[in-house]
Amino acid sequence: MTTVLVVDDQFLIRAGLVGLLRAAPGIEVVGEASDGAEGVLLAARTAPQVILMDVRMPGMNGIEATERILAAAGDPPPRILMLTTFDLDEYVYGALRAGACGFLLKDSGPERLLAAVTAIAGGDALFAPSVTRRLVEAYARQTVCEQPPDLQALTAREREVLKLIARGLSNLEIAERLYISEATVKTHLNRTMTKLDLDSRAQAVVVAYESGLVTPGG
Repeated sequence: MTTVLVVDDQFLIRAGLVGLLRAAPGIEVVGEASDGAEGVLLAARTAPQVILMDVRMPGMNGIEATERILAAAGDPPPRILMLTTFDLDEYVYGALRAGACGFLLKDSGPERLLAAVTAIAGGDALFAPSVTRRLVEAYARQTVCEQPPDLQALTAREREVLKLIARGLSNLEIAERLYISEATVKTHLNRTMTKLDLDSRAQAVVVAYESGLVTPGG
């Protein structure tokens, strides 16, 4: 059973999401919140596996709520899926930078939503890498990092894998490019995320750009 928390300030959207999820087999809605602050409290109380988080809300927005939830979470932390009305959204970029696992457009159909929840609960990347790359490229060059990520702790192969992930390649494509197994790619990625204290593959993409390992349009 996958436990889900829904956070959205618009009642009709929130009610629709909750109703859809409750009707789906294998999913249990453990709470719903009308703003980011309430979402943080409910996340701590219910410890959901997946959180559907509206990115733009009055008061505490989805970025701040994501940061607070992940900072206080146990192990494993919840996997946060951002809900947005358009894909090139600077708020979504900020949320991915904070550790959200991906994003979903609000006008996605029921099948897409349920597939996304299932995928994210299983630890898979659910967003199209090309879309994520386009989003990150659009905002990475505009974002000023007071302290750019330091990649010196990474081995040459880990840096190579990170660069290809940022370019939008899947684990299988990276394995074929580097002539290694897919399991080895996953090992390099896991070690990279541990060394850099990252929570998601999307966050790794952001770090690759902000560190200068990959440049927008390069």
